[in-house]
Amino acid sequence: MTELTIPPDADGDRAQELVQEHVAVGDVVEVQSKEWADDSQDFELEGTVTGFEPGYLEIDDQPADEGSVRYDEIHTVVRVDSK
Repeated sequence: MTELTIPPDADGDRAQELVQEHVAVGDVVEVQSKEWADDSQDFELEGTVTGFEPGYLEIDDQPADEGSVRYDEIHTVVRVDSK
């Protein structure tokens, strides 16, 4: 298992670059959101990377609003299993 923490000053484009350097399509990952002032917006999800789409990391073939995550919302990516 390897972990990547996105620097707080990284924008969506930089976050996408870092994520693409860290994981590959087919890897099983855990993704945690940025730390919010209140926990209502925090999330943690696990799934298989199925694509690097413009603006979001595709997990399990899901669109951004149904199970995938925008790059600018990512705090931590943990590679659980590689392809």
